[in-house]
Amino acid sequence: MTGVYEYALGEAAADLHPNVRERYALGPDDAFATVGRGRMDITRGAVALPVLYAMPARNLLFPESGEDVPFSVTTVGWRDPAGYEALTTRREFDFDGKVRQFDSTTVWDRDRGRLFDFLGTGGHVVSELHPRVEDGDLVVEGGKQWTRVGGRYLPTPGPLGVDVTVRDRYDESEEQFHVTATVESGLVGHILGYRGSFTQERREMERVPEDLKPVTGIDPLPP
Repeated sequence: MTGVYEYALGEAAADLHPNVRERYALGPDDAFATVGRGRMDITRGAVALPVLYAMPARNLLFPESGEDVPFSVTTVGWRDPAGYEALTTRREFDFDGKVRQFDSTTVWDRDRGRLFDFLGTGGHVVSELHPRVEDGDLVVEGGKQWTRVGGRYLPTPGPLGVDVTVRDRYDESEEQFHVTATVESGLVGHILGYRGSFTQERREMERVPEDLKPVTGIDPLPP
């Protein structure tokens, strides 16, 4: 296994299911992307709905919900000009022809041993990530959060932060990946969640498309 999650998990990476381990092993020298396709059940909270309507423009969260929604996920590894290794994941949800995207770029801070997620097209929302392995599954929880404005990182006050949990596992009997993701807030409760399954294949790629990278770059990293 190579890539940003190996650095964060250390020896625990060996405990991942082999297919989950391979899924997150993409590095900047791999000349391919992984592409998954499946279906998701999506929920969202009513209180947070007004805020969710403003987020699709930046490929963040979205206001729609539904069952058995067509879903695709594209993942690529790359390295930014400052030398940081990154893994970009683009999720697409098709609501009867209206496609919503949710982008994240995961970056390893080798100097301080931390993992960050830059969210949305511009990477203006940034969260610390804390991954662990449970029964072969990859479980990732969010930590400290910032808003990035003009190259500065403004810490998100505790009450305004959100709790994010993602679990990625592989079912050998179904030969599919299963993912569960939830976004919760101490102030408004449930914000968004999705749960479903997908199959995955490799797609040859000579270079990472620029639209899969945060338009503002990722350097410098949060303090």
